[in-house]
Amino acid sequence: MDLTQAAQSGLSLRFHSSSIPIQLQLLDQKQETHMDHEENQTEDEQFSILGHQVCIKRPRDNSSQSSSSSSTTSSSKRVAMDPGLESRRAMVRAWGNHPLPVADPEIHEIMEKEKQRQFKGIELIASENFVCRAVMEALGSHLTNKYSEGLPGSRYYTGNQNIDQIELICWSRALAAFGLDSDKWGVNVQPYSCTSANFSVYTGLLLPGDRIMGLDSPSGGHLSHGYYTPGGKNVSASSIFFESLPYKVNPQTGYIDYDKMEEKAMDFRPKILICGGSSYPREWDYARFRQVADKIGAVLMCDMAHISGLVAAKECVCPFEYCDIVTSTTHKSLRGPRGGIVFYRKGPKLRKLGMLLSHGDASSHYDFEEKINFAVHPSTQGGPHNNHIAALAIALKQVATPEYKAYMQQVRKNAQALASALLKRKCRLVTGGTDNHLLLWDLTTWGLTGKCYEKVCEMCHITLNKSAIFGDNGAICPGGVRIGAPAMTSRGCIEADFETIADFLLKAAQITTIVQREHGKKDFLKGLHNNKDIVELRNRVEIFASQFAMPGFDI
Repeated sequence: MDLTQAAQSGLSLRFHSSSIPIQLQLLDQKQETHMDHEENQTEDEQFSILGHQVCIKRPRDNSSQSSSSSSTTSSSKRVAMDPGLESRRAMVRAWGNHPLPVADPEIHEIMEKEKQRQFKGIELIASENFVCRAVMEALGSHLTNKYSEGLPGSRYYTGNQNIDQIELICWSRALAAFGLDSDKWGVNVQPYSCTSANFSVYTGLLLPGDRIMGLDSPSGGHLSHGYYTPGGKNVSASSIFFESLPYKVNPQTGYIDYDKMEEKAMDFRPKILICGGSSYPREWDYARFRQVADKIGAVLMCDMAHISGLVAAKECVCPFEYCDIVTSTTHKSLRGPRGGIVFYRKGPKLRKLGMLLSHGDASSHYDFEEKINFAVHPSTQGGPHNNHIAALAIALKQVATPEYKAYMQQVRKNAQALASALLKRKCRLVTGGTDNHLLLWDLTTWGLTGKCYEKVCEMCHITLNKSAIFGDNGAICPGGVRIGAPAMTSRGCIEADFETIADFLLKAAQITTIVQREHGKKDFLKGLHNNKDIVELRNRVEIFASQFAMPGFDI
C-alpha cells in the first residue's frame, strides 16, 4: 500500500520516542481542506512526507488558551512529555543528601575505627592535638564549596562577600591572639601547612639558589629549613631550590651552640636566618639570633609551629619582639585546624633593634607584605581552604581567653611532670628536661632504637614518634623518641595522670628490650605477635584512656 492508499483508508502510523507515543495521521485532500477552515481547536501539527500532509496527533489541552496561562502550563507540558525529568532531579538530590553511613559505608566504618582508636589510646605525638567541636563543625561545613582565589576585596571569583568577612575576622583575631599591632604586623592565613608557609617566605624574598640557614634536623630542626642528608641528598624543596647550611646543638648538652651558629653564619652569609624547630625542648635565645642577623644583614625568621600556643599564652619567650617574619602551623599547641600562617612586619623599619636598613630593599619601610602574599598565591598555592580559615578564626578566638592560658599552663606542667617521672626511672632525656610542651627520650642507653620502641608502643595503643638524636644515624635509625603533652592535656589529663603514663612508657621499653633480646633486630616484628606482655599493657592503656572524654565528638 502506498501513502495515497494509506491516506484514503485513514491509516495512522504510531512511533515511540523516549517512551512517549507519537501518532501520525495521514490526511486526504478532504481532510486537509476541512482542517484548513478549522480554527485552533487542537494542538495538532502538520507537515509533509513525500508530498502528503501528515498530522501529529497531540493530546488536547483543556486549560485556558490565554497568554496569562500559557507560561504556567509550559512546565507541566514538558514534564508530561518527559515523565523521567522529575525522577532524574530526585536522583541527584538524593545522591547529594545521603549521610556518610549510607553514601559510603566502607569509609564510614574505617572512620569509626579511627574514632575508637583515638578514644582508647594515649596520644603523645607532640605535633598532634584534639580540636573542639566548633572547629570540627566549621571544617565539615558548606564553606568548602566556595572558590576564593585571591585576598579579601580582590578575588578572582565573584560571590565572596561572606568569605571576605570570615578571612578579615581571622586576620584580626590572629593579630589579637599574639598581641600584635595591625600597623606594625600583617598576616596571611591561607597557607595549607607551615611547610607551605615557610616555602612561600623563601619564594617571596629569595631567588633560586639564595642561601638560608636553620637548625639541623637531627638537632631538632625541621625539614623545611633546608635539610639534606649527610650524603648530600636534598630532602625538601627548601634544600632543592635554595642553598642551605645548618647550625647544630652541642653534642654534650643538647643545647644550641650559639657561638658556632654565629661563626657559621658569618662565613655562610645566609639571606634568611631561621630559628625554631620541631623537636627542641628548650627556650630560644631570639636576642642572640637578632644580633647575628644584623651583623650579616639577614632577615630573621622564626618557625614557631610547635610552640605557638605557648607564645600566645605568654608561657615562653616571644619571638615577635626580635623577628622580622614568624610562621606557624595552626593545629599543634595552638589547637586549631590543620594549616599554616605567616606573620610579617610592615611599616617603618626598626632602628632600636639595630636592624639594617638594607632589609628587603633600600627604603626605610618593610616590603614583606606584597611579596609574601603573592608568594602564597598565585606562586605556590591555589584557592584557600575557606573551611580551614573559618575554623582557624574560631580557634584564635579561644586562644585569646583566660581558659586557653590555663590550658597551656597545664600543658607545660604535664610535660615537666612526665620528664621528672622518666628521670626518676633512670631514663636519659636530651638536655635533661624540657621548657615547653615536649621532651626527647634518648633510648641509646637502653640499647634500643626509636623505630622498635614506637612500634611496641603503637601495639599497646600509645602513639609517639621516633626522633633523631644528635650524633646517631639520623632518620635511618633514630636513637630516640619525641613525646608531647598537648593532646592528652586536651582530654583532661593532669600531672598525676602523666605519672601513670610514665609507667606505661617504661613498661613498653622493658617489653622492647625483652623482644629484641629474644628475637634480635632482624626478627623483631615476629616477636610482637601474640605477645602476652603487649596484650596486658594494651588492656591497661585502654582502661586508662577510656576514662577521659574526647573533645569534638561524642563516643
